[in-house]
Amino acid sequence: MFLPMNAAEMRERGWDEVDFVYVSGDSYVDHPSFGAAIITRVLEDCGCRVAFLAQPNWKNDRDFTQFGKPRLGFMVSAGNIDSMVAHYTVAKRRRHDDAYTAGGKNGKRPDRAVTVYCNILRRLYPDSPIIIGGLEASLRRFAHYDYWSDSVMPSILFDSRADILVYGMGELQTVEIAKRLSDGYPIEALHDLRGICYRIKTEDYTPKSAVDLPSYERVRENKRDYAIAARRELDEADAVRGRTLIQRHGKYLLVQNPPMPPLDTKQLDWVYSLPYERGYPKCYDNLGGVPGLSEVLFSITHNRGCFGACNFCSLAFHQGRAVTVRSEESIVNEAKSFLKDKRFKGVISDVGGPTANFRLPSCEKQKKAGLCKGRHCLAPKPCANMQVSHSEYLNILRRLRQTEGIKKVFIRSGIRFDYLMEDEDDAFFEELVRWHISGQLRIAPEHCSAAVLDKMGKPHIGAYKRFCNKFYALTEKAGKEQYVVPYLMSSHPGSTLRDAVELALFCRDQGIHPKQVQDFYPTPGTISTAMFYTGLDPYTLSEVYIPKTEEEKSMQRALLQYFIPANKPLVIKALRKAGRTDLIGSGKKCLVTPPAGQHPPQKKGGGKKDKFARYRRKK
Repeated sequence: MFLPMNAAEMRERGWDEVDFVYVSGDSYVDHPSFGAAIITRVLEDCGCRVAFLAQPNWKNDRDFTQFGKPRLGFMVSAGNIDSMVAHYTVAKRRRHDDAYTAGGKNGKRPDRAVTVYCNILRRLYPDSPIIIGGLEASLRRFAHYDYWSDSVMPSILFDSRADILVYGMGELQTVEIAKRLSDGYPIEALHDLRGICYRIKTEDYTPKSAVDLPSYERVRENKRDYAIAARRELDEADAVRGRTLIQRHGKYLLVQNPPMPPLDTKQLDWVYSLPYERGYPKCYDNLGGVPGLSEVLFSITHNRGCFGACNFCSLAFHQGRAVTVRSEESIVNEAKSFLKDKRFKGVISDVGGPTANFRLPSCEKQKKAGLCKGRHCLAPKPCANMQVSHSEYLNILRRLRQTEGIKKVFIRSGIRFDYLMEDEDDAFFEELVRWHISGQLRIAPEHCSAAVLDKMGKPHIGAYKRFCNKFYALTEKAGKEQYVVPYLMSSHPGSTLRDAVELALFCRDQGIHPKQVQDFYPTPGTISTAMFYTGLDPYTLSEVYIPKTEEEKSMQRALLQYFIPANKPLVIKALRKAGRTDLIGSGKKCLVTPPAGQHPPQKKGGGKKDKFARYRRKK
């Protein structure tokens, strides 16, 4: 049964009031791939009456007042992704589509949705607790660079005027918040909870062991201070060794308590056993449904966390690096539940997570000491202490394949190919190729330049080449026609035009013809975004080259798609600017032919070829 979405549905349940109103920037989808569904089902499991206010009209107050004042408070989220990312491309152009809105059209939520919703609620219900969470709030919990305004903004707690910010996945915080508020505790009694942020007047804060970040005013004015803050924030994002962080904002302090420990296997099993409808309410049928559901409808999440921790990815900052997993029985039982659904055609679209093939902690040491500060488990090369095994994951996939009524089990979320190549047992790789790929396997080398990959926190390109060689050998052995499709990124911090040319040549030599190229998108909270804004590497404070102009970004993007005729002028311009005119011509080593009526540029100098060319022209 779906939660009530309006006052009429609340009254149909015989409720005069609700305990919590959950306000979301997305349409209502009750599926465990959607964070709002998990949090509201957790609240319901705690015995709370919860109303779901999806995409309220922020231009008047009617939607916000229809449930009246909730008994315990409001919970507010922008939705599955940051509202600005949902609304704008990396070129800051307005998107037409929105996968998390019924009907798929953009414009049903405001820019900076959390801030807009909370300010309306604070005006209407000044004494009601407001708790914010989800990706938008979590990534903006400190003073942060905002790409869309090209400015450093304060913590979202200050702009939104919310009481508590829940960062990370949030289930355990939600349970404790509901319990304490229900027991009559004031909002200040939540200030000791792990996994939350709150604001407090500086004179009211009791000093404790904490890491002091450069203030909002300092990081706004000094880029070096911003880079220092970015590193400290990520260094302490560990549930084992993370400490309290404080950041001054004028006369107030932002206080971040240490991270909440991630859910263990028993707790994850509980979360995924809750009674999700695995769909959206009928009121969305006439609009064509919610597009974002179709890809994940019959998918299974088996893990959380990612110790890959790429610098451009927000996972390490939001979900954490520690990997935790569900039990085999929980996963198999979820798959069996699909058999009762008339929509299920026997195909499980994914058994994955942030990184599909992680089932173990990165190493034994991290269980007691936490994950290492300032280091990557897999880059630039795998740590010698890393645990590598796919046996448990393989056993789960085998059990699912053997379940009557299940025809296909695919893996479509990310595979860490570098981790896979460290496994001495080929059994998983062989069965991945034979059973779990629907023609194409998408992996993410991202680039080929060692200098750029180091700034990304990714392994060097040799691991990708070894993976591809083995993949195609196993594919041939299986008698199949399947392909590796690499994700590539242009204009990441550290990527010069010469690096982009190197990537174009790599694509040519590997026979890669990218249909789409992703420009680096500076989202709040990542190390790569700190590099983009400051021009400094937060871990070394050394300067980093930043491609910022639209012209250079366009050239780097065009180089990756040099084979498209419309890109030819930009490719030629980029090659000339990079000093690689030797790649303009009709030879086998060239990327593009010169424009019609123009001869290939000749190299200057006193070499024999140049002398011969001049002699031939004179003749």
